[in-house]
Amino acid sequence: MKVEDVKKICVMGAGLMGNGIAQVCAQAGYEVTMRDIEDRFVENGLNTIKKNLSRGVTKGKMTQEQMNQVVNRIKGTTDLKAAAFNADVVIEAIIENRDLKRKVFEELDEICKPECIFASNTSSISITDMASATKRPEKFIGMHFFNPVPVMRLVEIIKGYDTSEETYEFIDELSKKLGKETVLVNEAPGFAVNRLLLPFLLEAIFTLQEGVTTVEDLDKAISLGLNHPMGPLTLLDFVGLDTALFIADYMYSEFQDSKYRAPTLLRKMVRAGHFGRKSGKGFYDYTKKPPEPHQFR
Repeated sequence: MKVEDVKKICVMGAGLMGNGIAQVCAQAGYEVTMRDIEDRFVENGLNTIKKNLSRGVTKGKMTQEQMNQVVNRIKGTTDLKAAAFNADVVIEAIIENRDLKRKVFEELDEICKPECIFASNTSSISITDMASATKRPEKFIGMHFFNPVPVMRLVEIIKGYDTSEETYEFIDELSKKLGKETVLVNEAPGFAVNRLLLPFLLEAIFTLQEGVTTVEDLDKAISLGLNHPMGPLTLLDFVGLDTALFIADYMYSEFQDSKYRAPTLLRKMVRAGHFGRKSGKGFYDYTKKPPEPHQFR
């Protein structure tokens, strides 16, 4: 299959990453099905896409007619078979849970046509491990987008042990059709970006845990001192503290290296249900006025 033959892309997950991926696929002209396990998740995802596109209309980046065309290309559903039927590519963007991802791909393997390419947006889990749950490991690949998907230009492409060169070249070309820049990564825990980023984020939490400075001043110091668009604690709230903890535990188990050891503070916050923006509270209280990513610049 060639990229020019792609007509339908199935996105598994309507959350922060899933709806962003669905949006960029639809903006590139593809028909998209976006599937999640509950109607409320699907509706929230569709509403987020509409809000994102509306801002584009307001700023003059697209017309209302163009926005309507993009929205009409996206079909939300909770029906796995309907979402995946006749899809040319499936991009999985569900929660970072190895067993759940494998289960979803096992089910998709029975539904999707043999030539369908499977891609996972995982930020840390082994591509080879997930691919082994299917009968098409050569057509399985990592396609790691960055948040917010419509804005961030990078896609990390991760080859599993059995990923074919044809699959890599296909996904590389598709990513560019979506308006993204790509880097190729051979499979390793955390891939390239998160392998470097995670110790930095964890050290920020240790710095806070030890009382070195405050949440606001730590974010301000990094944003202004290193010219980052947002501080590390704001970024963690954006990513989700539960997701950050999962990745830290996974990478610690893979590397057995203390630089991936999760701080006690992070574990306590996750146990308390303080996951960041999605739960209303994290390092900041989003039930009040949350920080804007660029407020320190």
